Amino acid sequence: MRSYPIIDGRKIRLALVGCGRIARNHFAAIEQHDDRVELVDVCDINPEALAQAVEASGATGHASLDSLLATTSADLVVLTTPSGLHPEQTVQIAESGRHVMTEKPMATRWHDGLRMVKACDDVNVRLFVVKQNRRNATLQLLKRAVEQKRFGRIYMVNINVFWTRPQGYYDSSSWRGTWEFDGGAFMNQASHYVDLLDWLIGPIESVQAYTATLARDIEVEDSGVMNIRWRSGALGSMNVTMLTYPKNLEGSITLIGEKGTVRVGGVAVNDIQHWEFAEPHADDDLVRSASYDTTSVYGFGHPLYYDNVIKVLRGEAEPETDGREGLKSLEVLIAAYLSARDGRRVALPLDY
Repeated sequence: MRSYPIIDGRKIRLALVGCGRIARNHFAAIEQHDDRVELVDVCDINPEALAQAVEASGATGHASLDSLLATTSADLVVLTTPSGLHPEQTVQIAESGRHVMTEKPMATRWHDGLRMVKACDDVNVRLFVVKQNRRNATLQLLKRAVEQKRFGRIYMVNINVFWTRPQGYYDSSSWRGTWEFDGGAFMNQASHYVDLLDWLIGPIESVQAYTATLARDIEVEDSGVMNIRWRSGALGSMNVTMLTYPKNLEGSITLIGEKGTVRVGGVAVNDIQHWEFAEPHADDDLVRSASYDTTSVYGFGHPLYYDNVIKVLRGEAEPETDGREGLKSLEVLIAAYLSARDGRRVALPLDY
């Protein structure tokens, strides 16, 4: 088992690179844990975004990652940059001797994800991949039901992500909607839902997918469907579109098993709409309190995710989603894109 130096007796120092849309969730999460962490540096190539981040956080601003790494005292650097930049930035940060946290997806190409894990292993630093939806109360309850084998044998799984992203969203930055830096509806918007396929149900045997660009002027897909077979024999499907009229409609998962049926719906798996098992359990009384109202597709998992990262760096816990865990959803995504491109079923694992 690999061992890492423990940070104890002081606050963990953080730096954040990329001060755009998702960074706001990170700033809020860091603020909630200000008794254990401090944000010392922020970085963005956009002067306006950088100035806003400096004013809001009080951290030192940098116009480049090189500048930040040359002077920062950070123990951990958080990447909320375009996905295609994560690999090179992760390697650079790791080589500076610092831990890395990267937003989803960890990379847009399979070999880049593998390279990120190796780069951090080589210099014995941690790589964390943000999967904050796992920490949502509704999914924690569902995860426990699966682990307790309340479903018996799981027969079928369905995931729907029916959201909307107007053309203006993609036009807001030149990297959006590109293969190199962003990925499409599966890889970007629905990435956290792809993560549920392995995390909840287990190893996947194969996938078959179709993708389409039906309405948006972008390189990548705005809609897609995927069929999945798990090694357990369970079958499933995933339906994703960013064309829902007129607003985000649904982010849901349905599990049908031998002794149980559950549907978690709402706009972002925030509402347990059906919960029925052959045998009662104390968790059944928690169903109503686990559901919550939200207009945000991000959920409320970022502070809980940071809590795990902080405990890991202090030697108090094991990481819930490290680089190797992040590779699992990236592998499924790449398999889906290969399937859609080549018109074939793609078996996992991709590498032997």
